[in-house]
Amino acid sequence: MIDAKLLPIQRWLLRGPARVLARWVTADQVSVAGFVLGALTVPALALGLYGLALILLVLNRVADGLDGAIARITGPTDRGAFLDIALDFVFYALFPLGFALADPVANALPAAVLIASFVGTGSSFLAFASIAARRGLTAADYPNKGIYYLGGFTEGFETIVVFALMALNPAWFAMLAYGYAAACCLTTATRWRMGWHAFAR
Repeated sequence: MIDAKLLPIQRWLLRGPARVLARWVTADQVSVAGFVLGALTVPALALGLYGLALILLVLNRVADGLDGAIARITGPTDRGAFLDIALDFVFYALFPLGFALADPVANALPAAVLIASFVGTGSSFLAFASIAARRGLTAADYPNKGIYYLGGFTEGFETIVVFALMALNPAWFAMLAYGYAAACCLTTATRWRMGWHAFAR
């Protein structure tokens, strides 16, 4: 919901580090490294190492910002845009899985509900983006993104805040998962409505 407002701050903070890293690594390499760090949250959570999972979560998000910052220096590519969104969506599904593995009895169902809600937000996001690209539409709030970014109540910032709260308070996982899943369903419904009206003709 507030990703567009935070974007200028993020870009300002990461501009300097990105200039240094751009001499040594590519944006795609940072994307893949960030995903690997994010995927490691699954065994960390499964083993109850919640502090480590939180650190890995932060590193994943820093890498997610750095890859775009490096791409703006070296030149964005379609492959980079593809990697960025594809790896992000998988990471979002993996994080709740870690809690399900940590305590299947208490967490499996809320994790499944949350992951299912992510399918709704992700599929509506990508479906809108694909039709928007075919029509030559661009998102005013995200003019430099590789694909059309359709906002909603639950965007990247909100998702990461909820994930961080889960890692800080594992006992709250089920409550946070169900609550955020409900918010994701609302986002999906609003995106369906937007797509229904935007592509009526």
